[in-house]
Amino acid sequence: MVKWSDAPGAERDRNQPDRQITTQGIALISKLPRWVEYGAFVLAFTAGSVNAVGLLGFEHQAISHLSGTATLLGTGLAHGSLTHSLHLAGILIGFLAGAALSGLLLPSSSLRLGRHYETLLAIEGVLLLAAIHFLENGDYIGHYVASMACGLQNALVTTYSGAVVRTTHLTGIVTDLGLMLGSAIRGRAFDRRKALLFLIIVSGFLAGGVIGAWLFAWLHFAALAIPAGISFLLALAYRLYRSRRHLG
Repeated sequence: MVKWSDAPGAERDRNQPDRQITTQGIALISKLPRWVEYGAFVLAFTAGSVNAVGLLGFEHQAISHLSGTATLLGTGLAHGSLTHSLHLAGILIGFLAGAALSGLLLPSSSLRLGRHYETLLAIEGVLLLAAIHFLENGDYIGHYVASMACGLQNALVTTYSGAVVRTTHLTGIVTDLGLMLGSAIRGRAFDRRKALLFLIIVSGFLAGGVIGAWLFAWLHFAALAIPAGISFLLALAYRLYRSRRHLG
């Protein structure tokens, strides 16, 4: 009896669905408007600048991603530092709350033209302005509000043509780039536009970090007004785009 895996052409047929998915994904990405890349760069830039302010001013604590925060929380609990641990837990909860708000206001995390992304972008801007108020008055609530803004942004668009995309941290982006390069070396199709999107996000985050550090040295916590203003401008630009395209 011949097993399916031993039959002639079985390996080709077994890999055929992957090829179809890859081809469909590339075709779908090629149809998306170019503003997607511009928006991804600006969102990553915003997150990078907010995170730079966090690292320089929030007790050297990152707020746009949570891996390090969770590790610090674990070490704090191990050493019995209750006050510091509660503060770190607040940052985690703030990020979670922001993502939950995004999930509440959007039907799904996949990019779809016509959805009211401008509402969430405006809320992000308000949260960052609120963070300035609290932080300049020495209130830790500002840390949690800024983290909430990052969580909201990170959940704003997390799926792009089947690819998981994050704009507030780079771990997943760099991992996906590595996977794509490895697959390309094996001879599989290389999605250039998706790779370009990932590189744009990386460059945006790095640029945001540079500008955020410079702004913090000049404006201290008021530096968050710049990413807040960018969020408002993005909201307005997207609203105008939807109106011009009659997308709701």
